[in-house]
Amino acid sequence: MSKLAKAKNFKKSKAGTYLSIGTTLFGAVRVAKQMKQARIDDDKLRQLDSVIAAAALATGVALLIRELRRMNDDEDILAG
Repeated sequence: MSKLAKAKNFKKSKAGTYLSIGTTLFGAVRVAKQMKQARIDDDKLRQLDSVIAAAALATGVALLIRELRRMNDDEDILAG
């Protein structure tokens, strides 16, 4: 199996999904810092940008969690 094929399979694996969740949550730190700085500077546009970025992160995590649940459901069907 080529390295590219292994990388594609890893992205669809449980470990890859957990890694994606972790990196997405790590992005939340950046958004929190951006929001804090925007409040200090009283910059409404940057505050709006950080709120939208936070919503995108939350949506991304929700999609990844849904994918994990589907993986677990598929395993339960095969095990039973």
